[in-house]
Amino acid sequence: MTSDRELWRQCSTALLAKAIGELSFEGILEPVALEAPESHELRFPGARYVFTAKRAAFGGWRVDPASITRAASGILGDDIAQRAEDVQQFFTDAAPGVGIHPSTLANYLNEVTSTLTADVAMTRTAVPSAELADLGHAELDGHLTGHPWLVANKGRVGFSAADQAVYAPEARKRIRLPWIAVHRGLAEFRGTPRLSEHVVLEQELDEHTRAEFAKVITDRGLDPDAYVWLPVHPWQLDHVLRTLWAPELATDRIVVLGEAADHYRPTQSIRTMCNVDSPNRLQVKLPLRILNTAVWRGIPPHCTLAAPVVTQWLRGLWSSDKLLAEWGTVMLGEVASVTVRHPHLSTVDGAPYTWLETLGCIWREPVDPVVGADERSWSLAALLHVDPTGRPLVSEYIARSGGDAEAWFAALARVLLRPLLHVLYRYGITVNPHGENVLIVSGADGLPTRAVLKDLIDDVNVSVESVAERGPEPDSHDRVLPRKPWRILRQYLVDALLVGVFRPLSTLLAEHHGLPEERLWGIVRGEVEAYRRRFPDVADRMDAGDLLGPTFARYPLNGDRLLQTGYAELSYRHAIHPKGTVPNPMHSVVAVPPTDGW
Repeated sequence: MTSDRELWRQCSTALLAKAIGELSFEGILEPVALEAPESHELRFPGARYVFTAKRAAFGGWRVDPASITRAASGILGDDIAQRAEDVQQFFTDAAPGVGIHPSTLANYLNEVTSTLTADVAMTRTAVPSAELADLGHAELDGHLTGHPWLVANKGRVGFSAADQAVYAPEARKRIRLPWIAVHRGLAEFRGTPRLSEHVVLEQELDEHTRAEFAKVITDRGLDPDAYVWLPVHPWQLDHVLRTLWAPELATDRIVVLGEAADHYRPTQSIRTMCNVDSPNRLQVKLPLRILNTAVWRGIPPHCTLAAPVVTQWLRGLWSSDKLLAEWGTVMLGEVASVTVRHPHLSTVDGAPYTWLETLGCIWREPVDPVVGADERSWSLAALLHVDPTGRPLVSEYIARSGGDAEAWFAALARVLLRPLLHVLYRYGITVNPHGENVLIVSGADGLPTRAVLKDLIDDVNVSVESVAERGPEPDSHDRVLPRKPWRILRQYLVDALLVGVFRPLSTLLAEHHGLPEERLWGIVRGEVEAYRRRFPDVADRMDAGDLLGPTFARYPLNGDRLLQTGYAELSYRHAIHPKGTVPNPMHSVVAVPPTDGW
């Protein structure tokens, strides 16, 4: 059995390699090539790091963890180089030369250490890929390693160690959700046309629970119908509701009803919960006042208010589009919501957004009802998981489909890229198709058969240019959906899918299955060219949001935290600004036409 000390060493070294690779990809670090093949160095004011790395698509770096050495500068010059294993030491060494402010560094080391702690816990309880391939999406999410690009991808600022052991996805704990009743003077329910407030409660709570909750209210001499009922995350109840909202609790404007019977599991996004006792019941997205990856994980009131109407609008487009039906592309609608604004902070101009997003919920359709008995669903993030023996989970998926990696990837590109290209160029709409926001359904033969898109209201953007095909937007009078030019709409697909998922996936398929990276990007290019041939009437839109040009803008996800935003509590969710460009791996490869002749 591997000792805890060895696990920490392994996980820290792996995170160090990721940090060097991703910060070099973002241009924050500039490694210098040495004479030895694939050998590079980084020099900081107090230390020198040497490592080997292969270059990857989009100008990426694949750093060999076992190759990294560190030599500290001493009074007689560099000390003897020793194997580098301490990711905290690396950031401490790099900070002065890179320009990381000391206060940012202190906070970031906290996030890095939290991430490392979670990585060690996951490694200690890791399950072989062969077993993971049998799991459904809700259970599988508890085994995945998080965002492939962000270094501190499990920072979860606000969670204690005890909280991590219960509420983090990798804890793999089933939790029950408390419910509260919020007076209608504070709360507003909204739903799609078929979902009234009472229908949602009847679907989500059994009759006995509804009666018990109503009794809690009537025992206080109050009218249950004077309140909107909603679940709340247990952590949020303790850390935010009972403190920030204490006056409302004391005056019965908010009443804690108790726990519902069903158990839930958190997904990779932490704040979205899947019902594991009754999988056909709705998923629920709940605000958490924790900082994880790029933002604080509340839910903005404008999102809760708009979610059902945006869902209904998208449903209209989906139901009338024959191609989306033919491809079987599923959209998990956000069908109901509750908005709760703080009575005082919501009136303060410039208040940090994290304090304005503390209560509310969004109910989302579950995926289980659309998955057949002989099918399996998994999040796109699963494709990047590698077990402790070095076996990628995607290798299990490929093996179960017959072992042809190229055929398997071509099927993935077919079911995922086509609808994303179609929604983008036909309707001027983009989602944010990163690993958490997309599920893939595979058939009995193991091949991907269709894509499932979710997390809509947070990530749907529309073109600035009016597009007749999409009709009137649901927020024409009260803007909620961001309007972006075509080149920015395209960038969501580039960063979330091509850079965020296909870039590391291309490495895994090349190293473990011998699929040349040029061939993989040729398959992607083939889908783009096939769509253009099929729909010449949108050529101008494809030119404006070109996917085949020589470069793309580079967005420094890690650099934004380290060098720009830091840990300031802003009044808005800021945009990350580009820094330089990255080469497009599709630009010069030979297109591989789709195998189905589309």
